[in-house]
Amino acid sequence: MTTLFISDLHLEADRPDIGEQFLKFLKTDASEADDLYILGDLFEAWVGDDDPNTHYFTIKRALRKLVDGGIPVYFMHGNRDFMIGGGFANETGVKILKDPCKVSMYGQKVLLSHGDKLCTDDVQYQKIRKMTRDPEWQATMRAKPLKDRLRMAAEARRQSLEQTLNLSMNIMDVNQKAVAEVIRKNNVDVLLHGHTHRPGVHTVDLGNRKAKRIVLGDWYTQGSVVRWDSRGPKLEKIPR
Repeated sequence: MTTLFISDLHLEADRPDIGEQFLKFLKTDASEADDLYILGDLFEAWVGDDDPNTHYFTIKRALRKLVDGGIPVYFMHGNRDFMIGGGFANETGVKILKDPCKVSMYGQKVLLSHGDKLCTDDVQYQKIRKMTRDPEWQATMRAKPLKDRLRMAAEARRQSLEQTLNLSMNIMDVNQKAVAEVIRKNNVDVLLHGHTHRPGVHTVDLGNRKAKRIVLGDWYTQGSVVRWDSRGPKLEKIPR
């Protein structure tokens, strides 16, 4: 059997092609797996569990069906859907993980992360990340009317796009020292993350040993998944 890892789907009503591929993925690949891990940015934006978005409802119902069918699903917050909370977990049956999270895969120690915490060269983003992950800030946001939260989310997305266009690609990638540090600190063999939209498998030289970093891709033009079984992890594309 196989454990599946995905991230960065950025599901939204304006991109039904991604949603359709994900729903098919849940009915086929995921339904035959041992577990499914979603490492953040499942949604393009999430302003609260009370959002009645019909597109999101379809996704939640599909996740619930998978969980009820006996497949455990684990979710980790990304930089787009960090407001997902207990309501979503109760509706879907998914288990919410902390970032980072250590797991064991066939004798290998693996650290799971969304990956944005490793982009330490983007100082401005890290300041915003710290603010938006503050429980008090999130409580204040959830207390606002839904229409205000939706408006603020749209404006945040617009500003994020502008900033992305003006930033160096290297700044938005992970910092190699941060990668080595988190691997050493957690004493793992493999670091598996998303966020950067740069799928690949990398060797991390720690001096006294080597580790592996696996990066999941986004789902903008095709699916991306790591399939992990007794033979080890395999990063694959899923044609749309």
